[in-house]
Amino acid sequence: MSKLTDLPKRILIGRALRSDKLGETLLPKRIALPVFASDPLSSVAYAPGEVLLVLSVAGVSAYHFSPWIALAVVVLMFTVVASYRQNVHAYPSGGGDYEVATTNLGPKAGLTVASALLVDYVLTVAVSIASGVENLGSAIPFVVEHKTACAIVAIVLLTLMNLRGVKESGKLFAIPTYLFVAGVFIMIIWGAFRGLVLNDTMHAPTSGYTIKAEHQGLAGFALVFLLLRAFSSGCAALTGVEAISNGVPAFRKPKSKNAATTLAMMGLLAVTMFCGIIGLAMATDVKMAENPAKDLINNGVPVGSGFVQDPVISQVAAAVFGEGTFFFVVLAAATALVLFLAANTAYNGFPLLGSILAQDRYLPRQLHTRGDRLAFSNGIVLLAGAAILLTWVYGADSTRLIQLYIVGVFVSFTLSQTGMVRHWNRYLATEKDPAKRRHMVRSRAINTFGAFFTGLVLVVVLATKFTHGAWVALLGMVIFYGTMTAIRKHYDRVAEEIAADETPPDETMRPSRVHSIVLVSKLHRPTLRALAYAKLIRSDRLEALSISVDAAETKALKEDWERRGIDIPLKILDSPYREVTRPVIDYVKGLRRDSPRDVVSVYIPEYVVGHWYEHLLHNQSALRLKGRLLFTPGVMVTSVPYQLESSEAARKRARKRAEWNAPGSVRRGPVERRPKEPANRG
Repeated sequence: MSKLTDLPKRILIGRALRSDKLGETLLPKRIALPVFASDPLSSVAYAPGEVLLVLSVAGVSAYHFSPWIALAVVVLMFTVVASYRQNVHAYPSGGGDYEVATTNLGPKAGLTVASALLVDYVLTVAVSIASGVENLGSAIPFVVEHKTACAIVAIVLLTLMNLRGVKESGKLFAIPTYLFVAGVFIMIIWGAFRGLVLNDTMHAPTSGYTIKAEHQGLAGFALVFLLLRAFSSGCAALTGVEAISNGVPAFRKPKSKNAATTLAMMGLLAVTMFCGIIGLAMATDVKMAENPAKDLINNGVPVGSGFVQDPVISQVAAAVFGEGTFFFVVLAAATALVLFLAANTAYNGFPLLGSILAQDRYLPRQLHTRGDRLAFSNGIVLLAGAAILLTWVYGADSTRLIQLYIVGVFVSFTLSQTGMVRHWNRYLATEKDPAKRRHMVRSRAINTFGAFFTGLVLVVVLATKFTHGAWVALLGMVIFYGTMTAIRKHYDRVAEEIAADETPPDETMRPSRVHSIVLVSKLHRPTLRALAYAKLIRSDRLEALSISVDAAETKALKEDWERRGIDIPLKILDSPYREVTRPVIDYVKGLRRDSPRDVVSVYIPEYVVGHWYEHLLHNQSALRLKGRLLFTPGVMVTSVPYQLESSEAARKRARKRAEWNAPGSVRRGPVERRPKEPANRG
């Protein structure tokens, strides 16, 4: 079976890498940017649209607030980037927000941050993939008609790419990410040139439509609440910023410096693209509605359920480049692809955080193990499974999914920056060097403002999004928190139970005798081997035990036993209900009751077959019996295997496969190195 599964595994994820090759998987800045920052960079494809969707509730007249909302998002982005640049220098180990909160605010705060980030990473995959499917669906109707299935397929493909390793997936993601960034900048520059220099009038495909306002003439508190809700939706542009601080170990040296530089590049690119698209959307008169079928009006009539509302970036591209033109098609393809790849931010953050949590015994130890390609494969698969489930439940609808979004990330932002303030306070209490103190005071001021601002945004997000679906994200955080707390308690309890005593063991606690039992069903070669092996152990008492479920078979066993003259006493237990496991368990427990200081050693003869389907032909009674005996204190279980011919044949086939070499894979003689010929400069 291992060979059967190994071939497709190698085809899908590549050959296994040695542990000492880990350094070769580290990322330079040009690859780290698309790997860790593809989420905030690609969010400009849907964040502007979310702002306009919320404002459309009050009609087109509310659109003039969008530049102010964009400005608030820009200030928040620069604040968060500046704050996280302090994080990557102070905590370069890769723990990110979790490590900062745990170290400075305590384990409960750290676990809260970890729960928030894990939920947010799952949502990042679901939202990015769903948005990518919708962007692609504007050009390919089949994708829209089967968007849930297409989204799940995209998640599976992305999972396979990440299982091949961070560096390989980074190379795959770099081209579309940079193509998307270049396409957006070309669109912004060309749109500005057409509008400001050539005085061209550009119209989006929906510019001629009107919006039926759900709430006409909002004012006072209702208007403020609407603007805050639009701002919280625009904050989706900040998701994924924390991934760089969590992924510092994946950078090449100097790690902290490279991570901080990448963080600054990401922030500058993201805010420029976000503001540019918002500005062009205003200039081209883009219309968006939460319920376009009823609220978008064309010539006095609702557009109806057959209308497909294209994302803002697609409408702006159609206005600037012209629908169907080369640049329009290239940007549309790059946008759809980069939205798929934006989920890669989570594929790098979730497994790494999961590994750190597993090391701290908050998650199963398997998540701390690197796979064949030196990636945290178990974490990658767990993330994919959770994202697929969420995508299926919400029908790959980005508008519904995005309501769950950004709650977790602002919880982690706020607690992380609060932890950094404590971090600087602790160091300032002991630092005497004036230059270092000035640097620390400046860093503390940045983190203090970051904690205040992100905390304020968190309150806004909770207030405006809670009833629209944010409660699901909070519920997920609670579930993660409770699960990780329970896992930690289990590991602590196990560690306490199995800890070795410092003092030598008391002599009275040692077993006084060993009572060995060999289980016998029939007198065949496996049984004879088990009997011979048990005799070698030289127990204080050795006996054979058989369960009588058929009188004729039991009589034949007794006669054969006596005829062979086996010098081990045979004990037979009747089983009127034809059970085998329970009589053995009861007998062993009885021995333990009569002599609590004795150890009972049970030898189980079993034969080994070579094909998986042959296991189906046997009742696996030995396996069930071992499982029951494991829970009986003072009982040791030993399997005595007997390999059948099919098992031997399987072993020979495996050895033959291991020794086989493909034609040309083995060189038949030494290879002489030829000196390079000088280049012909003539």
